[in-house]
Amino acid sequence: MKATLQQLFAYLKSYRLLLIIAIILASMSAVFAVITPDFLSEITTEIQAGLIGDINIDTILKLTFTAALLVLGSMIFGFIQNFMMATISQRTSQRLRSDINTKIDKIPLAYFDQTTYGETLSRVTNDVDTLATALNNSIGPLISSVIMIIGTLFMMFYTNWMMAIAGLSATVLGFVLTGLIMKKSQPFFLAQQKELGELNGQIEEVLTGQTVVKAYNNEANVRATFHAKNTDLYESGWKAQFLSGLMMPIMGFISNFGYVVVCITGAALVLNGSIEIGVIVAFMLYVRLFMNPLGTMAQAFGALQPATAAGERIFTLLNEPELVDESQKIKHLTNVTGDVTFTNVNFSYNAERTIINNFSAHVESGQKVAIVGPTGAGKTTLVNLLMRFYELNKGTIAIDGVPLADLTRENVHELFGMVLQDTWVFEGTVRENIVYATPNVSDAQLKAVCKEVGLYHFIKTLPHGFDTILDEKTALSAGQKQLITIARAMIENAPLLILDEATSSIDTRTEKIIQNAIDTLTSGRTSFVIAHRLSTIKNADVIFVMKDGDIIETGSHDELIAAKGFYCDLYNSQFDTSE
Repeated sequence: MKATLQQLFAYLKSYRLLLIIAIILASMSAVFAVITPDFLSEITTEIQAGLIGDINIDTILKLTFTAALLVLGSMIFGFIQNFMMATISQRTSQRLRSDINTKIDKIPLAYFDQTTYGETLSRVTNDVDTLATALNNSIGPLISSVIMIIGTLFMMFYTNWMMAIAGLSATVLGFVLTGLIMKKSQPFFLAQQKELGELNGQIEEVLTGQTVVKAYNNEANVRATFHAKNTDLYESGWKAQFLSGLMMPIMGFISNFGYVVVCITGAALVLNGSIEIGVIVAFMLYVRLFMNPLGTMAQAFGALQPATAAGERIFTLLNEPELVDESQKIKHLTNVTGDVTFTNVNFSYNAERTIINNFSAHVESGQKVAIVGPTGAGKTTLVNLLMRFYELNKGTIAIDGVPLADLTRENVHELFGMVLQDTWVFEGTVRENIVYATPNVSDAQLKAVCKEVGLYHFIKTLPHGFDTILDEKTALSAGQKQLITIARAMIENAPLLILDEATSSIDTRTEKIIQNAIDTLTSGRTSFVIAHRLSTIKNADVIFVMKDGDIIETGSHDELIAAKGFYCDLYNSQFDTSE
């Protein structure tokens, strides 16, 4: 909790001027509220004196008017302070979301290999919202409460020290019990936020794979998993809320007990002639002014507990190791020929298993390279290393003789167009999805590319053509999504190209159209094509046959078939040998 609060206060430093003003306003509001009972005491004393003599109406009216002004001033200052704290809390949450969004761009992809998207999403939404709500509902009341307590203590001892000690004796028990409850409930709040993230992750996975769940009749197991996670969340949430909910009843009891102690002590002192009855009236208000902030503090601390748990999860993400800063790199490739060299490349996602083992190869400029092999051979990993999504354990990959490690990741990504088997279409117009990050694309270019990939006819059938919004209501087939991603790569017009099962979601007729478009796209470009359907890579200049992270065969399709090796076996397992 301490480390989380320190990082949170570091964020709040940006708004220290507003905080200082809010504290000043809270102080003035508290001071006005604390002074008011002294005037009420004087009013009571004047009325008591008037019962046995003449009532000084002018004095009573003057005191009443002053007390009313103090109450009104306290309310106005409190309102402005609450407005400023709301501004600070929402600005802080806005900045946290922005920092998380920026952080996600800087985190290595290995983080997402170990963390579900739902878990990360929960930190951006649920955890930040929980923290923002607590900041809004807790920081301001805490500041006001502390100042109110200090001011009330001063006025109580200033008025009568014996009554002050009697009133305060009842609060010691409240402080002890509140501290014990906070210590006991904090682990449950942390567990609650963690289990909420896990539940979100499970829901996100199930909704994404709903077709698979239904196809395999696995609804019962999914429901059982959800029920187990939901029950865990209920258990931790119930315990956390129950324990924190004890604070207000306890403080209510302590407050009432304080009234009783003050009344008994005050009555005894009045009978002894030590004080006037107006002092008892003042102390009744002082006890309320003292106990109410304690109740508010208990409630605020209760709200801060889930907030600190949420803050811990947020700052855990923000403290994740980032990709190495590359601002010092000065090499920048622009006009490349596309010559690619792999030299003794070694890579593993973890220490237990090596994926790429001492891989070496040379690809000449403009060659179309097909990468084939069984599942787990390292094909996709190889292109991920080409894009520098992951860093090599050993060896080098060089483009035009320049090692990728000497270039910034942004520069590497500029050199490659990429089409994955997992299509990605975002909510936006067809034009925005195809153009994406490529600037200054004319309508003529867009139309030509869409015709080339066989997408233009489909776009003409849409209600608004290129300006049609693609969202969840727009029914797109897997093949149509794939065509959009291929058109996106063609628009980018990068010097090197990666196609990872680019035709996997397309029917045979469309595949022929796409294959012609891909041939046009790859012409004059160094391209890397991952394919399981070996018929799509017959015209490759060179084929790398991978197995267990190594290239075991290299050559053209005809050469590899003639060699009757591993590739020949792969090919024959898919096609009739009479071909």
